[in-house]
Amino acid sequence: MGIKTYNPYTPSRRHMTGSDFSEITTSTPEKSLVVSLKKNAGRNNQGKITVRHRGGGSRRKYRIIDFKRRKDGIPATVKTIEYDPNRTANIALICYADGQKAYILAPEGLKVGQKVMNGPEAEVRVGNCLPLELIPVGTMVHNVELHPGKGGQMVRSAGNGAQLMAKEGKYATLRLPSGEMRMVPIVCRASVGVVGNGDHNLINIGKAGRKRHMGIRPTVRGSVMNPNDHPHGGGEGKTGIGRPGPCTPWGKPALGLKTRKKNKQSNKLIVRRRDGKALSK
Repeated sequence: MGIKTYNPYTPSRRHMTGSDFSEITTSTPEKSLVVSLKKNAGRNNQGKITVRHRGGGSRRKYRIIDFKRRKDGIPATVKTIEYDPNRTANIALICYADGQKAYILAPEGLKVGQKVMNGPEAEVRVGNCLPLELIPVGTMVHNVELHPGKGGQMVRSAGNGAQLMAKEGKYATLRLPSGEMRMVPIVCRASVGVVGNGDHNLINIGKAGRKRHMGIRPTVRGSVMNPNDHPHGGGEGKTGIGRPGPCTPWGKPALGLKTRKKNKQSNKLIVRRRDGKALSK
């Protein structure tokens, strides 16, 4: 998918870019796989804001994606490649031989009319989903399960792919897009290929209003606030934060503080972290 530019008839339009949607084949989603999406504006079930800077934005419907890919042995045909407002990747509508329809993440190179299949008997081909134990070492995969039958949880955003590095005993070792080396149970499933829409990260938003359309509200720096509003605030003119390190509006350490639990159960499955260091056992 390519990137398109715009005529600079306003200053904000000068550097704005967008997707040309050349892969998209239809603008109408499958009605049976679409549900309404309620907006929460960052609030939890108590009505308290737990995620700041959320609210407003364009209306959008949620597309039900089949991350599990458990319909085995039945070939499916790719009907359309569609835009999904809820994720960076494009999605593909597939229709199984028995008539059932489903949405899957569209990998790079998937075309309308192509056949895809799930299960142990599927070929190692772009778009197919099968257990890691049946995928050759060195293959790029996406939509990777962490627990058998739970559905893909890792490597789902645009342009991402994990490489199968090794298979030993009950585990397969994957190199994730972050550079982390992680072991996953070898019976877990993954889809072959790299997630499509790889140019997504090259898009320049261009103006504040476009961010508001996405449902993201403005973020104000603490250093320009008053001291009663933020620990970084106060002082004459531009001044330092006056603390050993940056912190949140509530005085807790921020920006770089490691929050992962030292004794987290899955630590033993991480061979090498994304910063290149091995986790201490």
